[in-house]
Amino acid sequence: MKDLKSRFGFHTTPFTREIPVRDRFTFQPFEEELAALLRSIEHRMSAALIAPAGTGKTVLLRCLVDQLPEARYRVHYVKVTGLSKRDLCREIACAVDTAPVGSFPALVRKLQERFLNATDTDGLRPVLVLDEGHEFRPEVLGVLRLLTNFDMDSRLVVSIVLAGQESLRRLLRRDDLEDVARRLAHCGSLRPLAREETQRYIEHRCNIAGATRAPFEARSLDALYEIGRGNLRATDQLALKSLEIAHDHDASVCDPNHVAQARKLLWP
Repeated sequence: MKDLKSRFGFHTTPFTREIPVRDRFTFQPFEEELAALLRSIEHRMSAALIAPAGTGKTVLLRCLVDQLPEARYRVHYVKVTGLSKRDLCREIACAVDTAPVGSFPALVRKLQERFLNATDTDGLRPVLVLDEGHEFRPEVLGVLRLLTNFDMDSRLVVSIVLAGQESLRRLLRRDDLEDVARRLAHCGSLRPLAREETQRYIEHRCNIAGATRAPFEARSLDALYEIGRGNLRATDQLALKSLEIAHDHDASVCDPNHVAQARKLLWP
């Protein structure tokens, strides 16, 4: 009996999260946001990326890191998880290879010294990517002002890319965080795909997995959009589950019934 990949002409399993940056789907709003973030970093400024879950935020961050030459930049990634101010600095210290010990003020000084050393001694521009920023406590988000303050704000030493879901936008609009928001040179966002974009995305994911055509009927492509609403993560999950169901039914293509069954199995 054929397995799923051979039945549909794939070389690898399609619609997984394991996709190289070079194989990303070319989507104009995505490319525009990537260019804007790169431009902010090139100018030694900080920026934010605020996007709903499943719209490509993580892929964009990976692309951003991929396009920053290692000969010029030193990129550090930290995932925020509701940390205190001291714990956030400890996480950042670990990411930048600095001993995560001492009081909160001492940790801030250590981090500033580390960033200065990278710039002045190593000739590298520090870039700090803080993901899941919507989980910041308001008082912790204020730490970013301290980390970017060098020589009374007369020097731009470290660039911070703050990424998170929509509630991060509400945080940045707080009056007590106005100074943090004003330090951002760009605040970008991503949106779900439109219907035609979703169809092109599905075809693209099938092609990079080795198929010469997407094994979905036209009506099933519409169903994938109507259910997934252009959310990349939902579309990936729904498309792969639909393929598995079609395979189990010994079908050569996915029809709308397979998509409907996939929806029931994924989201009761």
